[in-house]
Amino acid sequence: MADHLVFVTGHLARPRLERTMAAIGRDEFDWTILDAGVKVAALMTEEILNRRLSLPEGASRVILPGRARVDLAALTGRFGVPFERGPEEIADLPRWLGRGGQPPDLSRHDLRLFVELVEATSMSVEAIVARAQRDRDAGGDVVDIGCLPGTPFPHLEETVRALKAAGFLVSVDSGDPADLVRGAKAGCDFVLSLSEATLSHLDEIAATPVLIPAEPGDLASLVRSTDQLTAAGRPFLADPVLDPIHFGFTASIERYAAFRRARPEVEMLMGTGNLTELTEADTTGITAILLGIASELSIRNALIVQVSPHTRTTVAEHDAARRILYAAHRDAALPKGYGEMLLGLHDRLPFASTPAEIDALAGAVRDRNYRIEVAEDGIHVFNRDGHHVVTDAFDAFPKLGVEADGAHAFYLGAELARAEIAWRLGKRYAQDEGLDFGVAAPPRPRGDETRLQEAGHTLRAGRERRE
Repeated sequence: MADHLVFVTGHLARPRLERTMAAIGRDEFDWTILDAGVKVAALMTEEILNRRLSLPEGASRVILPGRARVDLAALTGRFGVPFERGPEEIADLPRWLGRGGQPPDLSRHDLRLFVELVEATSMSVEAIVARAQRDRDAGGDVVDIGCLPGTPFPHLEETVRALKAAGFLVSVDSGDPADLVRGAKAGCDFVLSLSEATLSHLDEIAATPVLIPAEPGDLASLVRSTDQLTAAGRPFLADPVLDPIHFGFTASIERYAAFRRARPEVEMLMGTGNLTELTEADTTGITAILLGIASELSIRNALIVQVSPHTRTTVAEHDAARRILYAAHRDAALPKGYGEMLLGLHDRLPFASTPAEIDALAGAVRDRNYRIEVAEDGIHVFNRDGHHVVTDAFDAFPKLGVEADGAHAFYLGAELARAEIAWRLGKRYAQDEGLDFGVAAPPRPRGDETRLQEAGHTLRAGRERRE
Protein backbone atom coordinates (compact mmCIF):
# COMPACT_ATOMS: atom_id res chain seq x y z
CA MET A 1 0.00 0.00 0.00
CA ALA A 2 1.33 3.43 -0.92
CA ASP A 3 2.07 5.96 1.81
CA HIS A 4 -0.62 8.55 2.42
CA LEU A 5 1.00 11.87 3.29
CA VAL A 6 -1.08 14.57 4.95
CA PHE A 7 0.22 18.13 4.52
CA VAL A 8 -1.10 20.60 7.11
CA THR A 9 -1.02 24.27 6.20
CA GLY A 10 -2.85 27.60 6.64
CA HIS A 11 -5.29 29.67 4.56
CA LEU A 12 -2.67 31.80 2.80
CA ALA A 13 -0.31 29.00 1.80
CA ARG A 14 -2.89 26.39 0.81
CA PRO A 15 -3.37 27.44 -2.86
CA ARG A 16 0.35 27.43 -3.50
CA LEU A 17 0.82 24.12 -1.72
CA GLU A 18 -1.93 22.60 -3.86
CA ARG A 19 -0.27 23.83 -7.06
CA THR A 20 3.11 22.53 -5.94
CA MET A 21 1.82 19.08 -5.06
CA ALA A 22 -0.14 18.84 -8.32
CA ALA A 23 3.00 19.73 -10.27
CA ILE A 24 5.10 17.14 -8.44
CA GLY A 25 2.75 14.37 -9.53
CA ARG A 26 4.39 11.59 -7.52
CA ASP A 27 2.97 8.07 -7.99
CA GLU A 28 4.64 6.43 -5.01
CA PHE A 29 2.40 8.06 -2.41
CA ASP A 30 -1.10 9.51 -1.99
CA TRP A 31 -1.53 12.92 -0.45
CA THR A 32 -4.09 15.14 1.22
CA ILE A 33 -3.87 18.82 2.17
CA LEU A 34 -5.59 19.96 5.37
CA ASP A 35 -6.16 23.56 6.47
CA ALA A 36 -5.38 24.02 10.17
CA GLY A 37 -7.76 26.96 10.38
CA VAL A 38 -5.06 29.60 10.78
CA LYS A 39 -4.07 32.27 8.31
CA VAL A 40 -0.30 31.76 8.60
CA ALA A 41 0.83 28.13 8.73
CA ALA A 42 3.82 28.82 10.97
CA LEU A 43 1.46 30.12 13.71
CA MET A 44 -0.34 26.83 14.24
CA THR A 45 -0.05 25.45 17.75
CA GLU A 46 -0.51 22.06 19.35
CA GLU A 47 -3.74 23.25 20.92
CA ILE A 48 -5.10 24.27 17.52
CA LEU A 49 -4.07 20.99 15.91
CA ASN A 50 -5.45 18.89 18.77
CA ARG A 51 -8.76 20.72 18.52
CA ARG A 52 -9.23 21.11 14.77
CA LEU A 53 -7.25 18.41 13.00
CA SER A 54 -9.07 15.33 11.73
CA LEU A 55 -6.89 12.94 9.77
CA PRO A 56 -8.20 10.96 6.81
CA GLU A 57 -8.39 7.21 7.08
CA GLY A 58 -5.14 5.54 6.08
CA ALA A 59 -2.89 8.54 6.80
CA SER A 60 0.66 7.26 7.31
CA ARG A 61 2.63 10.51 7.84
CA VAL A 62 1.64 14.07 8.74
CA ILE A 63 3.89 16.82 7.37
CA LEU A 64 3.87 20.18 9.12
CA PRO A 65 5.48 23.40 7.88
CA GLY A 66 9.16 23.58 8.79
CA ARG A 67 8.63 26.65 10.97
CA ALA A 68 5.77 25.17 12.99
CA ARG A 69 6.66 25.38 16.69
CA VAL A 70 5.01 22.25 18.06
CA ASP A 71 6.03 19.12 19.95
CA LEU A 72 6.12 16.46 17.24
CA ALA A 73 6.38 13.58 19.71
CA ALA A 74 3.30 14.76 21.60
CA LEU A 75 1.26 15.07 18.40
CA THR A 76 2.42 11.65 17.23
CA GLY A 77 1.24 10.15 20.50
CA ARG A 78 -2.07 12.01 20.35
CA PHE A 79 -3.01 11.00 16.78
CA GLY A 80 -1.16 7.68 16.49
CA VAL A 81 0.50 8.74 13.22
CA PRO A 82 4.07 10.07 12.82
CA PHE A 83 4.25 13.88 12.70
CA GLU A 84 7.30 15.52 11.15
CA ARG A 85 8.49 18.90 9.95
CA GLY A 86 8.81 19.44 6.25
CA PRO A 87 10.94 22.13 4.64
CA GLU A 88 10.57 25.73 5.74
CA GLU A 89 9.51 26.86 2.27
CA ILE A 90 7.03 25.28 -0.15
CA ALA A 91 9.58 25.88 -2.93
CA ASP A 92 11.84 23.29 -1.27
CA LEU A 93 9.14 20.61 -1.08
CA PRO A 94 9.99 18.81 -4.38
CA ARG A 95 13.59 18.23 -3.33
CA TRP A 96 12.55 17.27 0.21
CA LEU A 97 10.10 14.69 -1.11
CA GLY A 98 12.70 13.42 -3.55
CA ARG A 99 14.69 12.22 -0.55
CA GLY A 100 11.64 10.60 0.99
CA GLY A 101 11.32 13.45 3.44
CA GLN A 102 14.64 12.62 5.02
CA PRO A 103 17.74 14.82 5.24
CA PRO A 104 20.83 13.46 3.46
CA ASP A 105 23.03 11.23 5.61
CA LEU A 106 26.19 13.26 6.18
CA SER A 107 27.35 11.32 9.21
CA ARG A 108 30.10 9.48 7.34
CA HIS A 109 33.30 10.31 5.47
CA ASP A 110 36.56 8.61 4.51
CA LEU A 111 38.99 11.56 4.62
CA ARG A 112 41.29 12.26 7.58
CA LEU A 113 42.08 15.93 8.18
CA PHE A 114 45.54 17.00 9.37
CA VAL A 115 45.30 20.59 10.66
CA GLU A 116 48.67 22.32 10.67
CA LEU A 117 49.56 24.79 13.42
CA VAL A 118 52.04 26.85 11.43
CA GLU A 119 52.76 29.17 14.35
CA ALA A 120 53.27 26.38 16.91
CA THR A 121 56.88 27.42 17.70
CA SER A 122 55.63 30.77 19.06
CA MET A 123 52.71 29.31 21.04
CA SER A 124 52.68 27.97 24.58
CA VAL A 125 51.83 24.34 25.16
CA GLU A 126 48.53 25.37 26.75
CA ALA A 127 47.64 27.55 23.75
CA ILE A 128 48.47 24.74 21.33
CA VAL A 129 46.21 22.29 23.17
CA ALA A 130 43.39 24.86 23.24
CA ARG A 131 43.78 25.55 19.51
CA ALA A 132 43.86 21.82 18.80
CA GLN A 133 40.58 21.40 20.67
CA ARG A 134 38.99 24.20 18.64
CA ASP A 135 40.15 22.60 15.39
CA ARG A 136 38.90 19.18 16.49
CA ASP A 137 35.49 20.68 17.27
CA ALA A 138 35.44 22.05 13.69
CA GLY A 139 36.27 18.64 12.21
CA GLY A 140 40.03 18.18 12.46
CA ASP A 141 41.40 14.70 13.12
CA VAL A 142 45.17 15.12 13.49
CA VAL A 143 47.06 18.02 15.07
CA ASP A 144 49.98 18.86 12.79
CA ILE A 145 52.71 20.70 14.71
CA GLY A 146 54.57 22.99 12.34
CA CYS A 147 58.29 23.57 12.81
CA LEU A 148 59.77 26.66 11.13
CA PRO A 149 63.25 26.58 9.52
CA GLY A 150 65.91 28.07 11.77
CA THR A 151 63.39 28.70 14.58
CA PRO A 152 64.07 27.07 17.95
CA PHE A 153 61.31 24.82 19.28
CA PRO A 154 62.47 23.85 22.76
CA HIS A 155 59.00 22.73 23.88
CA LEU A 156 58.38 20.37 20.91
CA GLU A 157 58.55 17.21 23.00
CA GLU A 158 56.42 18.71 25.77
CA THR A 159 53.85 19.75 23.16
CA VAL A 160 53.63 16.26 21.67
CA ARG A 161 53.24 14.66 25.08
CA ALA A 162 50.56 17.15 26.17
CA LEU A 163 48.55 16.60 23.01
CA LYS A 164 48.79 12.84 23.29
CA ALA A 165 47.73 13.01 26.94
CA ALA A 166 44.68 15.02 25.81
CA GLY A 167 43.70 12.27 23.36
CA PHE A 168 44.85 13.81 20.06
CA LEU A 169 46.48 12.18 17.08
CA VAL A 170 49.66 14.18 16.45
CA SER A 171 51.97 14.78 13.51
CA VAL A 172 55.22 16.75 13.45
CA ASP A 173 55.85 18.76 10.30
CA SER A 174 59.38 19.91 9.47
CA GLY A 175 61.93 20.06 6.69
CA ASP A 176 64.60 19.16 9.24
CA PRO A 177 64.72 15.41 9.94
CA ALA A 178 66.10 16.14 13.40
CA ASP A 179 62.76 17.71 14.37
CA LEU A 180 60.94 14.65 13.07
CA VAL A 181 63.15 12.37 15.16
CA ARG A 182 62.49 14.49 18.27
CA GLY A 183 58.75 14.38 17.69
CA ALA A 184 58.75 10.65 17.05
CA LYS A 185 60.69 9.92 20.22
CA ALA A 186 58.13 12.00 22.13
CA GLY A 187 55.35 9.78 20.77
CA CYS A 188 53.83 11.50 17.73
CA ASP A 189 51.77 9.41 15.30
CA PHE A 190 52.95 10.86 11.94
CA VAL A 191 55.95 12.78 10.61
CA LEU A 192 55.85 15.17 7.63
CA SER A 193 57.86 14.78 5.50
CA LEU A 194 60.59 12.41 4.37
CA SER A 195 61.93 11.75 0.88
CA GLU A 196 64.20 9.32 -0.86
CA ALA A 197 67.16 11.35 0.41
CA THR A 198 66.13 11.22 4.07
CA LEU A 199 64.62 7.74 4.46
CA SER A 200 67.58 6.63 6.54
CA HIS A 201 66.12 8.57 9.50
CA LEU A 202 63.31 6.05 9.70
CA ASP A 203 65.63 3.89 11.80
CA GLU A 204 64.91 6.36 14.63
CA ILE A 205 61.24 6.96 13.84
CA ALA A 206 58.36 4.67 14.80
CA ALA A 207 55.69 7.10 13.59
CA THR A 208 54.03 6.79 10.17
CA PRO A 209 55.96 8.91 7.65
CA VAL A 210 54.53 11.05 4.87
CA LEU A 211 56.70 10.69 1.78
CA ILE A 212 57.28 13.48 -0.76
CA PRO A 213 59.43 13.78 -3.91
CA ALA A 214 63.15 14.26 -3.32
CA GLU A 215 63.02 17.36 -5.54
CA PRO A 216 59.99 19.42 -6.60
CA GLY A 217 58.08 17.52 -9.28
CA ASP A 218 60.27 14.40 -9.08
CA LEU A 219 57.52 11.81 -9.17
CA ALA A 220 59.93 8.96 -9.93
CA SER A 221 61.73 9.47 -6.60
CA LEU A 222 58.42 9.33 -4.75
CA VAL A 223 57.52 6.07 -6.47
CA ARG A 224 60.89 4.58 -5.52
CA SER A 225 60.45 5.63 -1.88
CA THR A 226 56.96 4.14 -1.66
CA ASP A 227 58.15 0.90 -3.24
CA GLN A 228 60.97 0.67 -0.72
CA LEU A 229 58.66 1.06 2.27
CA THR A 230 56.04 -1.23 0.76
CA ALA A 231 58.68 -3.95 0.40
CA ALA A 232 59.71 -3.40 4.02
CA GLY A 233 56.09 -3.65 5.22
CA ARG A 234 56.24 -0.14 6.67
CA PRO A 235 53.01 1.96 6.76
CA PHE A 236 53.27 5.38 5.09
CA LEU A 237 51.38 8.08 3.22
CA ALA A 238 52.48 9.46 -0.15
CA ASP A 239 52.13 13.13 -1.09
CA PRO A 240 53.13 14.26 -4.62
CA VAL A 241 52.74 17.88 -3.28
CA LEU A 242 50.18 20.40 -4.57
CA ASP A 243 51.79 23.57 -5.96
CA PRO A 244 50.26 27.09 -6.04
CA ILE A 245 48.59 28.54 -9.13
CA HIS A 246 51.15 29.78 -11.71
CA PHE A 247 53.88 27.84 -9.92
CA GLY A 248 53.05 24.36 -11.18
CA PHE A 249 49.48 23.88 -10.00
CA THR A 250 48.19 22.04 -13.08
CA ALA A 251 51.28 19.86 -13.31
CA SER A 252 50.96 18.96 -9.64
CA ILE A 253 47.34 17.84 -10.14
CA GLU A 254 48.58 15.68 -12.98
CA ARG A 255 51.19 14.19 -10.62
CA TYR A 256 48.52 13.10 -8.16
CA ALA A 257 46.59 11.37 -10.95
CA ALA A 258 49.76 9.80 -12.39
CA PHE A 259 50.82 8.50 -8.99
CA ARG A 260 47.41 7.00 -8.35
CA ARG A 261 47.54 5.20 -11.71
CA ALA A 262 51.02 3.92 -10.95
CA ARG A 263 50.31 2.84 -7.37
CA PRO A 264 46.55 2.29 -6.98
CA GLU A 265 46.77 0.74 -3.51
CA VAL A 266 48.99 3.29 -1.79
CA GLU A 267 47.50 5.60 0.85
CA MET A 268 47.92 9.21 -0.21
CA LEU A 269 47.79 12.70 1.30
CA MET A 270 47.04 16.04 -0.35
CA GLY A 271 47.96 19.38 1.18
CA THR A 272 45.41 22.04 0.24
CA GLY A 273 47.00 25.10 1.87
CA ASN A 274 48.95 26.15 -1.22
CA LEU A 275 45.58 26.88 -2.85
CA THR A 276 43.39 28.06 0.03
CA GLU A 277 46.05 30.24 1.68
CA LEU A 278 47.77 31.54 -1.45
CA THR A 279 44.71 32.39 -3.56
CA GLU A 280 42.64 35.44 -2.64
CA ALA A 281 39.28 33.85 -3.29
CA ASP A 282 36.54 32.44 -1.09
CA THR A 283 37.81 29.08 0.02
CA THR A 284 34.58 27.06 0.03
CA GLY A 285 34.69 26.49 -3.73
CA ILE A 286 38.42 25.82 -3.76
CA THR A 287 37.99 23.27 -1.00
CA ALA A 288 35.10 21.54 -2.76
CA ILE A 289 37.09 21.17 -6.00
CA LEU A 290 40.25 19.91 -4.30
CA LEU A 291 38.37 17.39 -2.18
CA GLY A 292 36.45 16.36 -5.28
CA ILE A 293 39.80 15.47 -6.86
CA ALA A 294 40.74 13.64 -3.68
CA SER A 295 37.48 11.71 -3.80
CA GLU A 296 38.02 10.63 -7.41
CA LEU A 297 41.62 9.60 -6.71
CA SER A 298 40.81 7.83 -3.42
CA ILE A 299 43.04 10.19 -1.44
CA ARG A 300 42.00 9.68 2.17
CA ASN A 301 44.19 12.23 3.95
CA ALA A 302 44.36 16.00 3.62
CA LEU A 303 46.72 18.51 5.23
CA ILE A 304 45.01 21.85 5.73
CA VAL A 305 46.11 25.27 6.99
CA GLN A 306 43.96 27.95 8.61
CA VAL A 307 46.12 31.03 9.02
CA SER A 308 45.14 33.78 6.59
CA PRO A 309 42.06 35.74 7.79
CA HIS A 310 40.14 34.79 4.65
CA THR A 311 40.56 31.09 5.52
CA ARG A 312 39.12 31.37 9.01
CA THR A 313 36.62 28.55 8.46
CA THR A 314 38.80 26.24 6.36
CA VAL A 315 38.64 23.35 8.84
CA ALA A 316 34.83 23.42 8.93
CA GLU A 317 34.72 23.76 5.12
CA HIS A 318 36.88 20.67 4.65
CA ASP A 319 34.73 18.76 7.11
CA ALA A 320 31.54 19.71 5.26
CA ALA A 321 33.03 19.00 1.84
CA ARG A 322 34.31 15.54 2.79
CA ARG A 323 30.86 14.54 4.08
CA ILE A 324 29.01 15.88 1.05
CA LEU A 325 31.41 14.23 -1.39
CA TYR A 326 31.38 10.92 0.44
CA ALA A 327 27.57 10.84 0.36
CA ALA A 328 27.50 11.75 -3.35
CA HIS A 329 30.14 9.13 -4.19
CA ARG A 330 28.22 6.51 -2.21
CA ASP A 331 25.08 7.36 -4.18
CA ALA A 332 26.94 7.54 -7.52
CA ALA A 333 25.52 11.04 -7.81
CA LEU A 334 26.58 14.60 -8.46
CA PRO A 335 27.40 16.58 -5.30
CA LYS A 336 24.10 18.48 -5.47
CA GLY A 337 21.24 18.39 -3.04
CA TYR A 338 23.34 17.23 -0.09
CA GLY A 339 23.21 20.44 1.91
CA GLU A 340 24.10 24.09 1.56
CA MET A 341 27.01 24.24 4.01
CA LEU A 342 29.41 25.34 1.26
CA LEU A 343 27.06 27.93 -0.27
CA GLY A 344 28.32 30.94 1.66
CA LEU A 345 27.50 33.71 -0.80
CA HIS A 346 24.70 32.51 -3.07
CA ASP A 347 21.91 30.01 -2.48
CA ARG A 348 20.88 27.40 -5.02
CA LEU A 349 17.23 28.48 -4.78
CA PRO A 350 17.44 32.00 -3.32
CA PHE A 351 13.86 33.15 -3.75
CA ALA A 352 11.18 31.02 -2.13
CA SER A 353 8.33 32.94 -3.79
CA THR A 354 7.68 34.66 -7.10
CA PRO A 355 6.54 38.31 -7.26
CA ALA A 356 3.08 37.10 -8.32
CA GLU A 357 2.82 34.73 -5.34
CA ILE A 358 3.84 37.49 -2.94
CA ASP A 359 1.32 39.84 -4.54
CA ALA A 360 -1.42 37.30 -3.98
CA LEU A 361 -0.31 36.84 -0.38
CA ALA A 362 -0.26 40.60 0.19
CA GLY A 363 -3.76 40.92 -1.16
CA ALA A 364 -5.05 38.53 1.49
CA VAL A 365 -3.50 40.34 4.47
CA ARG A 366 -6.04 42.12 6.69
CA ASP A 367 -3.92 43.46 9.55
CA ARG A 368 -1.36 46.22 10.06
CA ASN A 369 1.64 43.96 10.77
CA TYR A 370 4.32 44.30 8.13
CA ARG A 371 5.48 41.22 6.25
CA ILE A 372 8.81 41.25 4.44
CA GLU A 373 9.64 38.88 1.59
CA VAL A 374 12.37 38.83 -1.04
CA ALA A 375 11.83 37.90 -4.68
CA GLU A 376 13.76 38.30 -7.89
CA ASP A 377 12.42 41.83 -8.40
CA GLY A 378 13.41 43.13 -4.96
CA ILE A 379 12.28 43.49 -1.36
CA HIS A 380 8.53 43.29 -0.74
CA VAL A 381 7.09 45.05 2.33
CA PHE A 382 3.34 44.81 2.83
CA ASN A 383 0.43 44.97 5.22
CA ARG A 384 -3.27 45.70 4.80
CA ASP A 385 -2.51 49.32 3.89
CA GLY A 386 -0.04 48.80 1.08
CA HIS A 387 2.46 46.66 -0.81
CA HIS A 388 5.81 48.22 -1.62
CA VAL A 389 8.70 46.80 -3.64
CA VAL A 390 12.17 48.34 -3.27
CA THR A 391 15.76 47.37 -3.99
CA ASP A 392 17.26 49.81 -1.47
CA ALA A 393 16.10 49.46 2.13
CA PHE A 394 16.19 53.24 2.63
CA ASP A 395 13.58 53.71 -0.09
CA ALA A 396 11.02 51.79 1.99
CA PHE A 397 11.16 53.94 5.12
CA PRO A 398 9.09 56.93 3.92
CA LYS A 399 6.28 54.55 2.93
CA LEU A 400 5.90 52.73 6.24
CA GLY A 401 4.54 55.39 8.58
CA VAL A 402 6.66 54.44 11.57
CA GLU A 403 8.44 57.76 12.11
CA ALA A 404 6.94 58.13 15.58
CA ASP A 405 7.54 54.51 16.65
CA GLY A 406 11.25 54.14 17.32
CA ALA A 407 11.22 50.46 18.29
CA HIS A 408 9.15 49.48 15.26
CA ALA A 409 11.29 51.61 12.94
CA PHE A 410 14.45 50.04 14.32
CA TYR A 411 13.06 46.54 13.86
CA LEU A 412 11.93 47.20 10.29
CA GLY A 413 15.26 48.84 9.47
CA ALA A 414 17.22 45.84 10.71
CA GLU A 415 14.99 43.39 8.83
CA LEU A 416 15.02 45.44 5.62
CA ALA A 417 18.81 45.70 5.73
CA ARG A 418 19.03 41.92 6.08
CA ALA A 419 16.55 41.51 3.25
CA GLU A 420 18.58 43.80 1.01
CA ILE A 421 21.75 41.80 1.67
CA ALA A 422 19.84 38.62 0.80
CA TRP A 423 18.45 40.14 -2.41
CA ARG A 424 21.80 41.48 -3.57
CA LEU A 425 23.65 38.24 -2.89
CA GLY A 426 20.91 35.85 -3.92
CA LYS A 427 20.41 34.38 -0.44
CA ARG A 428 17.28 32.90 1.10
CA TYR A 429 15.55 35.39 3.40
CA ALA A 430 12.95 34.66 6.07
CA GLN A 431 11.62 37.39 8.32
CA ASP A 432 12.88 37.26 11.92
CA GLU A 433 15.59 34.74 11.03
CA GLY A 434 19.28 35.28 10.41
CA LEU A 435 20.76 34.70 6.98
CA ASP A 436 22.39 31.31 6.51
CA PHE A 437 25.97 31.55 5.23
CA GLY A 438 26.71 27.85 5.59
CA VAL A 439 29.96 27.04 7.39
CA ALA A 440 31.35 30.48 6.46
CA ALA A 441 29.65 32.04 9.50
CA PRO A 442 28.40 30.82 12.88
CA PRO A 443 25.09 28.98 12.56
CA ARG A 444 21.93 31.00 13.05
CA PRO A 445 20.07 30.28 16.31
CA ARG A 446 17.14 27.93 15.87
CA GLY A 447 15.26 28.63 19.08
CA ASP A 448 12.80 26.28 20.75
CA GLU A 449 11.05 24.31 18.00
CA THR A 450 8.25 23.18 20.32
CA ARG A 451 6.65 26.59 20.97
CA LEU A 452 6.07 29.96 19.37
CA GLN A 453 8.32 32.87 20.25
CA GLU A 454 6.95 35.40 22.71
CA ALA A 455 5.89 38.82 21.50
CA GLY A 456 8.84 41.18 21.13
CA HIS A 457 11.39 38.35 20.93
CA THR A 458 13.21 39.84 17.96
CA LEU A 459 14.35 43.05 19.65
CA ARG A 460 15.08 41.23 22.91
CA ALA A 461 17.16 38.56 21.17
CA GLY A 462 19.17 41.28 19.46
CA ARG A 463 19.93 42.94 22.78
CA GLU A 464 20.93 39.62 24.35
CA ARG A 465 23.32 38.87 21.47
CA ARG A 466 25.01 42.25 21.89
CA GLU A 467 25.32 41.80 25.66
